[in-house]
Amino acid sequence: MNPIAPVGALTGLKVIEICSTIAGPACTRLLADFGADVIKIEPPEGDPVRQMGQHVGDVSLYAASILRNKRSIALDLKSDEGRAIAQELIAGADILVENNRPGVMERLGLGYEALSARNPGLVMVRISGYGQTGPYAERPGYGAICEAVGGVRHMTGDPDRPPARVALATTDYLSSVYAAFGAMTAIHARSQTGRGQVVDVALYEAAFSQMEPVVPAYEKLGLVPHREGANLPSMAPNSLYPSRDGGWVLIAANSNPTWKRLVAIMEQPTLLSDPRFETIQERGKPDNMKAIDAIISQWSQGFDAAALEELLRQGEVPTSRVYTIADIYDDPHFAARGMLTQVAHPILGHTTQSGIVPRLSATPGVIRRTGPTLGENGLDILSNDLHLDAQRIQHLTAQGAVHLPPNPKGSP
Repeated sequence: MNPIAPVGALTGLKVIEICSTIAGPACTRLLADFGADVIKIEPPEGDPVRQMGQHVGDVSLYAASILRNKRSIALDLKSDEGRAIAQELIAGADILVENNRPGVMERLGLGYEALSARNPGLVMVRISGYGQTGPYAERPGYGAICEAVGGVRHMTGDPDRPPARVALATTDYLSSVYAAFGAMTAIHARSQTGRGQVVDVALYEAAFSQMEPVVPAYEKLGLVPHREGANLPSMAPNSLYPSRDGGWVLIAANSNPTWKRLVAIMEQPTLLSDPRFETIQERGKPDNMKAIDAIISQWSQGFDAAALEELLRQGEVPTSRVYTIADIYDDPHFAARGMLTQVAHPILGHTTQSGIVPRLSATPGVIRRTGPTLGENGLDILSNDLHLDAQRIQHLTAQGAVHLPPNPKGSP
């Protein structure tokens, strides 16, 4: 019996995950949050994501979250019998998600041609650095590398310093959303054609998609944008401004009505008649951006961050202090929206995890359980999904094709 009770908009969909680290597991976590039955196939040593992030003792806090709502089975895909078990699971699946380098799945006998011959309705989501085709397809690609290739790193950071990075896996998570969207698009198409297809997601293309306004501007105007630091290119004022107590407040007043409200709060009406600041286009010119930022910075330093934030909010100017995770834990809006959710954990009592995005009014996602330990559900999957008897399971374990933990779920 499946220990994860079916619930959600994607109930009835079976997903097999052969993924590691972030983009693939994040994609299937999205599907699992909305009710898909996700079986994660891991190597005997486990997904490297279990070693990433912070730990409490031997418990990976990251794995507890990114692997939530899934079932885990540890298979040796280098063995014939391990691959045979994987093939059986995929034969009964709707979606397979993998993020290996192109060619790896084919060498394992798990390429789309072989799998779809047995399961014509299979949707295979393939996440890689550079996609399944093209001269760079064989290159290893991680999110940070693909941000560099996609032009994003060139635009990140301060103009007088080397390109910076966001200390988060932004491209992996963006790619995971594209992958989940592609999977659902292909499932919808299958309802009309009866056949599955391949969804090809490249990390560099997910990163590059953020360059949408830059692409036509380069072709028509030859513009190569540069790093703007805290600013939004060609939009001002939209930046971080210092406060008296050493904090930073983001003020986004780039539209004309909002700009007028900010000027009223600042009590500097002459700014409205200054030709440098009269229109969005004029305010967005580099020299004018510098001038307007200097004026606002001088003004903002007359207030503590909290007082400045409140003053701007009362004047209906979009603003926020720069939150730390400690600020987020104290914030009532995060709490009210369920974005900090306590999830039961067998060792730690509970972990607090980020909530479910997006929100569906009729069939919302649910966090049903924390991420499983390595191979935790192997016995359940072999017994109840594949209907193997005890003797066959014992043979697979003895051969090393399947690795079961000492007390696997589904054991007496």
